[in-house]
Amino acid sequence: MAMSGLFSACTTTQPGVVATTGGGKGGDLPPPAPREFRAAWVSTVANIDWPSKPNLSADKQQAEAIAILDRARALNLNAIVLQVRPSADAIYASKIEPWSEYLTGLQGQAPQPWYDPLKFWITQAHARGLELHAWFNPYRARNAGARSPAAPNHITRTNPAAVKTYGKYQWMDPGEESAVKQTLDVVLDVVRRYDIDGVHIDDYFYPYPIEAAGATGAEGAALEGKTGKGELEFPDDPSWQRYLAGGGKLDRAGWRRQNVNRLIEALYEEIHREKSWVRFGISPFGLGRPDRRPRGINGFSQYDKLYADAETWLQNGWLDYFTPQLYWSIRQPGQAYDVLLDYWIAQNSRGRHLWPGLYTSRIGAPVKDYQPQEIIEQIGVTRSRPNAGGHVHFSMAALMQNRKGIFDQLRSSCYSSPALVPATPWLGNTAPGAPSVAATRKGNAVLLKLAAGKANATYAIWSRYGGEWRFATAPASRVDWAVTDDARLGSPDAVFVSAVDRLGNESARVQAWRKAAA
Repeated sequence: MAMSGLFSACTTTQPGVVATTGGGKGGDLPPPAPREFRAAWVSTVANIDWPSKPNLSADKQQAEAIAILDRARALNLNAIVLQVRPSADAIYASKIEPWSEYLTGLQGQAPQPWYDPLKFWITQAHARGLELHAWFNPYRARNAGARSPAAPNHITRTNPAAVKTYGKYQWMDPGEESAVKQTLDVVLDVVRRYDIDGVHIDDYFYPYPIEAAGATGAEGAALEGKTGKGELEFPDDPSWQRYLAGGGKLDRAGWRRQNVNRLIEALYEEIHREKSWVRFGISPFGLGRPDRRPRGINGFSQYDKLYADAETWLQNGWLDYFTPQLYWSIRQPGQAYDVLLDYWIAQNSRGRHLWPGLYTSRIGAPVKDYQPQEIIEQIGVTRSRPNAGGHVHFSMAALMQNRKGIFDQLRSSCYSSPALVPATPWLGNTAPGAPSVAATRKGNAVLLKLAAGKANATYAIWSRYGGEWRFATAPASRVDWAVTDDARLGSPDAVFVSAVDRLGNESARVQAWRKAAA
């Protein structure tokens, strides 16, 4: 999970320059590929990111999706985390749950003309060399702002006993076996039928206490210093009483945590049973258990209020990547970003990927807004920790809008060169076969003809200009690639190519081009 020294800080460099010396004597061989998970959440709930509003035509929805993906590629991101199940509904063709109202304005109504949005997103993301992680809300059944009636095949109609009303929300009860089964069935259906790269779940297990419900998560602001005193009890008496009648010995809080733990463990096992290369990630609230927190850290306890025992998930290895929502500044009293990051690193005894969530959408917010430098510094802090290998921006809207110039600043400093997603060796570490590459010099470029195995996701391409190596990536679907001359340094004198599979394993490198000696 350690990164190349290239990414130790966000300093301004010429775009694409990765090293001035190579891996071999005199720079004859390229350096290690830079590795970092760089992603952004794309929220569909309440039309936060996509589509911009309900009931757009299919063509307009697709145009907005392409604009997001093009923006991500231009910024040298390498993954999108797309919300596919905001409220026990679907932004894809499902026989289990209804179409989401955030697509058409009416739950159960398909886009017109008909198309499958998730399939479209996956195809277009992969064509740009981006991973697509499908983001599921585990248990929310109806959002407080829902505007259309529940469709006949929505869980509130098909299995109302498994759904509880909690304030303005309706919530699937994690203590009800039928609710757990529905969530598992939904996730595994997507894993089987769609070519996703990851399954991602957020922080909504049991609901946030009623006075704070909806105020946090990957769709909103982080809770700061809330104690949760006097909140309304979640109405799960029927499932709790069945547990006690069956001889259950845990207290209610421990029983709720056990319900959540069983879902997490089952998801991890079942996802990999279906497709070994699909990674499973969780994005919990950013504060850990109160009895383990570092000195000076305080605030809301997901362990006691959401019944999310995130430390146990890490220590049991029930996930492939961990994305705690560290939605506070580096200098935030009680919730300092760097202190929290170090806490989660210390909990990560199994060495899973640690890719924290950044609250980039706080840039330009009406209150407590960030300056772009805050996000840039947080990326720098993350890169300074060898055991943190990436980050995720909430959300894509801030990058699309270039709030206070954040897109421009990231592009010119932190993301001046692309990076490969870190490898996941515990799911498989066999190197793929080397690609077939033919190169010809034509005009002001070296033209490459590329071919690689079907299991590969990406080509890694190095080009050397004098003593300066540059790095690029291309999707495995590409056949043609051009390594162009540089206005300052002239033509490349060496080009190497490798293939990278879906778990990030890299093949042997092929020397595709070497400039003849003068």
